[in-house]
Amino acid sequence: MSIAAQIAAEEKMNPLLPAWPEVIIGLLCFFIVFGLLGKKLLPSIEKVLSERRDAIEGGMERAQTAQAEAQALLEQYRAELAEARHEAARITEHAREQGAVLIAEMREEGQRQRDAIVTAGHAQIEADKKQATAALRQDVGSLASQLASRIVGESLEDHARQSGVIDRFLDELEAKAAVAQGAAK
Repeated sequence: MSIAAQIAAEEKMNPLLPAWPEVIIGLLCFFIVFGLLGKKLLPSIEKVLSERRDAIEGGMERAQTAQAEAQALLEQYRAELAEARHEAARITEHAREQGAVLIAEMREEGQRQRDAIVTAGHAQIEADKKQATAALRQDVGSLASQLASRIVGESLEDHARQSGVIDRFLDELEAKAAVAQGAAK
């Protein structure tokens, strides 16, 4: 055997070196499968990755937008709360002022009623005093005339004369009492 035949026999026997027709068929099949995968599978993979990227980025943008809206709402609620607190303080102050006015009015009304009651009481006392004085004069006059009738032993029936004497006597007593009261002060 010649060397060329020996090399050819060795080449056929070498399991690490494939035959050229197998390499060509293998490469051809590889490019066909690679082409089909590149044309059919790769665009759908790219589409899914693009959708996923958009969803993630859109989700982040939506989250940032939602966070910005939430922050704006929070600021709005805080402003409304501050305004409500201010309004409540204003209403409370207004109620306090009205309460103070009502208290002052009630005090004035109470003072007026008290003064009216005191005035009415003084007038009633004065009327009662005059009535009591008139009744007392009548009773004293009657008792004095009865006493004088018993002492004198005669009846003093002249009513006009009797009233004049009694009134003069009581007026003198009142004048003496007023002088004594003025001197005591």
